[in-house]
Amino acid sequence: MAALISPSILSADFANLERDLAVIRDADYAHVDVMDNHFVPNLTLGLPVVRRIVEVSPVPIDAHLMIEDVDRWAPLYAEAGVASVTFHAEASQAPVRLARELRSQGVRASVALRPATPVEPFLDLLDELDMILVMTVEPGFGGQAFIEGTLAKIRRARAAIDASGASTWIQVDGGVSRGTIGAIAAAGANCFVAGSAVYGAPDPAAEIAALRGLADAASPEAGI
Repeated sequence: MAALISPSILSADFANLERDLAVIRDADYAHVDVMDNHFVPNLTLGLPVVRRIVEVSPVPIDAHLMIEDVDRWAPLYAEAGVASVTFHAEASQAPVRLARELRSQGVRASVALRPATPVEPFLDLLDELDMILVMTVEPGFGGQAFIEGTLAKIRRARAAIDASGASTWIQVDGGVSRGTIGAIAAAGANCFVAGSAVYGAPDPAAEIAALRGLADAASPEAGI
């Protein structure tokens, strides 16, 4: 499938979110990082702001919940109208039950893994998940350097998905740029979160197009 670009508004101007959402209207999703200063050492925004973002965004919202007590809170983000809810495996007591609840509400259900969290426990559960998010930096702050060692995890996830025939997407979040997206796509990811690379560019729309083109060219499917 074609590469999907989901710019992270963590790198946007929080005082001008509607304006900064408009500049990524050519993206596939807007990635919204919800942080509670407990699960990760940063505090961003919460449910009331996400509800308003859904109302004004020109693209669907991809909500990434970096919060504690996610089994309680994640369904409320689905109710808020986001298109996709990602919860962390490390924060959920019952990830399959939560994924099923999210799907029953009509949203895509995704599990996120910190760089050191193994993907193997979820490879037998692919039919329960719409997406696996492989964190390629430690969650909490934008602008970090990509962790090369996570590419092996992406490759293992892609091999398992292809072998099972599942339709699960692989998303990557952290250090995605023109310099890294080719290797990430070649490893098997198809959905890419880019924050500073997009919002730090002189022309965010052109940067989205460039990233999408580089990912598509490097995808294993490109040579088929």
